[in-house]
Amino acid sequence: MKQKGLALSAALIIFLSVCVEVTADFVHPGISHNRDELEFVKSKLDASEQPWKEAGEKLRSSSYASLSWRPRPVANVERGPYNRPDIGGTFFMRDATAAYTHALQWVFTNEEAHAVKARDIINAWSSTLESVSNHDARLLIGMAGIQFCNAAELLKHVWGGWSEKDQQQFRTMLRQVLYPVIKDFYPTANGNWDAAMTQTMMAMGVFLDDEAMFQRAVDYFLNGRGNGAVNHYFNHFGQCQESGRDQAHTQMGLEYLLNSCEIAWKQGIDLYSAYDNRLTKGFEYTAKYNLGMDVPFEPYESYKARYKHAKISSKGRGKLRPMYEKVYNHYHNRMGIDLPYCKQALEKTRPESGGGASLPWSTLMYANQKADLVTLKKTKKIKENQHRSNEQMQN
Repeated sequence: MKQKGLALSAALIIFLSVCVEVTADFVHPGISHNRDELEFVKSKLDASEQPWKEAGEKLRSSSYASLSWRPRPVANVERGPYNRPDIGGTFFMRDATAAYTHALQWVFTNEEAHAVKARDIINAWSSTLESVSNHDARLLIGMAGIQFCNAAELLKHVWGGWSEKDQQQFRTMLRQVLYPVIKDFYPTANGNWDAAMTQTMMAMGVFLDDEAMFQRAVDYFLNGRGNGAVNHYFNHFGQCQESGRDQAHTQMGLEYLLNSCEIAWKQGIDLYSAYDNRLTKGFEYTAKYNLGMDVPFEPYESYKARYKHAKISSKGRGKLRPMYEKVYNHYHNRMGIDLPYCKQALEKTRPESGGGASLPWSTLMYANQKADLVTLKKTKKIKENQHRSNEQMQN
């Protein structure tokens, strides 16, 4: 009877999974920015209001915004461990940032030369690139792909001067060159890798109107088996998978997960609230530590025991990544949740620029961007569904 009772108990064990079903009809523009938000930022720039005025000046004065920028496409890009060798990888990342920056310049200035420059950068790569390979290929695409997609999304849906032939060439690059490299993620790598690929896969899905691709990224964000899924990158009090590694990579992973949440939000899906707002815990924990305060730490072992950390790392401590504007805007401005340590970090990093491995211009694009009630009502909350294990039910 005792064994039978144990078997029956096992059969009734319930486990929790978090899921959201993506529906068709994507919002455009709708990767990192929608039309209302673009108009909001433009109105603030036109009125010379702060902090948008200073942030806009920082964008315009950057080398990425120069009309003399010349793309440097490479047919067979390689990025090895620690960026060695670097065959076109840095060019790929920098040109992605430049394309995104010029597309924003077009939106805010109506100077068509910037739209043309963004188009030319994208076309140069989509007509040249044949492969991205070597050890860090997945990471490179994850970091840069989101910027190429954002630029392309703005050109397609805000400018209208990008030919269908050129758009098809870009779509082919996404589907045939970039997506095959990242489609299966890299579960045993440090979590910033999967987080980077997730943000870019979501961005690709929106641009391509590819529901299956977008859903694949959403599913991995919520329930992926690797270190970069949101429920694996943080523990219950906010310690991150890479907190014992160094603070630079920890913040990279945080930003990439945040970028995925924002893309989903634009499409009416609330990933921010997953696992009881787990993202807030990671951001607050990391901001607090990098502001010089003590935080708890538990010995950590990553997926398949590839990485083990006995204590938090002080490497890079205090070097705040320009990434706190967006998280503070969502949780505080939209949702009314206090993030005291992120607020302090934001005060030290504003106006946030960035570039390269980060999605830049966060202060310009996310300062005080409140969601209206219509947007909030349309946002689909994630569903926490209870499922019985088939294996358990057969016991």
